[in-house]
Amino acid sequence: MRTRRGSCYLEPETVMCSFGKRKKDMHISKETIFCGKRPKKCFEKASSEYDFFEALPDDIVISIFCRLSSTATSPSDFVTVLSTCKRFKRLALHSLVLSKASPRTFCIRAKNWCESAQRFLKQCAEAGNVEACYTLGMIRFYCLQNRGSGASLMAKAAMNSHARALYSLAVIQFNGSGGTKSDKDLRAGVALCARAAFLGHIDALRELGHCLQDGYGVKQNISEGRRFLIQANARELAGVLSTDAAARQLVNANLQSQLRNVAVSGCPLLSDFGCNVPAPEPHPSSKFMSEWFSVRGGSNGSGLRLCSHASCGRPETRKHEFRRCSVCGAVNYCSRACQALDWKFRHKAECAPVERWLDEDGEDDGEDDGDREVMVMEDS
Repeated sequence: MRTRRGSCYLEPETVMCSFGKRKKDMHISKETIFCGKRPKKCFEKASSEYDFFEALPDDIVISIFCRLSSTATSPSDFVTVLSTCKRFKRLALHSLVLSKASPRTFCIRAKNWCESAQRFLKQCAEAGNVEACYTLGMIRFYCLQNRGSGASLMAKAAMNSHARALYSLAVIQFNGSGGTKSDKDLRAGVALCARAAFLGHIDALRELGHCLQDGYGVKQNISEGRRFLIQANARELAGVLSTDAAARQLVNANLQSQLRNVAVSGCPLLSDFGCNVPAPEPHPSSKFMSEWFSVRGGSNGSGLRLCSHASCGRPETRKHEFRRCSVCGAVNYCSRACQALDWKFRHKAECAPVERWLDEDGEDDGEDDGDREVMVMEDS
């Protein structure tokens, strides 16, 4: 890797004073600088004309930018570097820096989406950044309706053991997203969920538990499914306890009340331990999709719906792709995991049974409702 001028490695005592006539060497100590009869003025002039940033080797600057991009909390943290100077822009766009960029670096607002934003995400993806592959893949698949390219980018992230990409591909397989109802592959969805669950993805654990309980795409095993559901909720609980002190107190109070009822109602499923805790922050791609479709009144104005779980953001890719709540029929979900989370955080207080479901025109939609039902989660 190319480095800058070698003079940056010289000792301060060997640097020559070159202002006016060269009379003598410039000697630098910790306290003072002696150069003729005007030491202070000479030092100020040397400081103003000597470019210390230009003297930094490229590899050191790239190392600093790698640290900056991996810890950025917003796109502006990184964009500021690009607008500083030509050298910084060139080094900040180095493949090593882009490969380590954090997900918050890609937290682009939907209203600010443009060709340059897509080009930046593509550069990061080509540099090997799996988060960029996943984010751009989700945007292309669901927002830009470029199904092939989007699925390919998510698959690239999944091959690098990216849990979110594995789970998103599982949801696509469960729903047959981007195709027809006959394109569903339940076995492939379960396999992808199992891989994501192995990597610790909580939604994948929850989805896999429901699949085992219901025999959906896999041989039914109620006890094993229940074990996965308990594990998912326990992981969610552990995440809350480790990150939020205020939420920790609420959870502890809920735990005490739940444990007092164990002798009466049996072992709880842990499904309500986080009810009074704010929902986890959605992924930047989910926030982007929610903003993208909120200003369009639906996925593309053709009556397609969004997943009712606020932190999801996935739209339908065909009519009646998502399944409705089997009690009220007023909400729809892309997966059982989204249904379980929305039930816990919001829908539990709103759900009310209805006589039958009607479509937007007030007539039966003619499709098999049983295929689209999602059973509402119980408390235990």
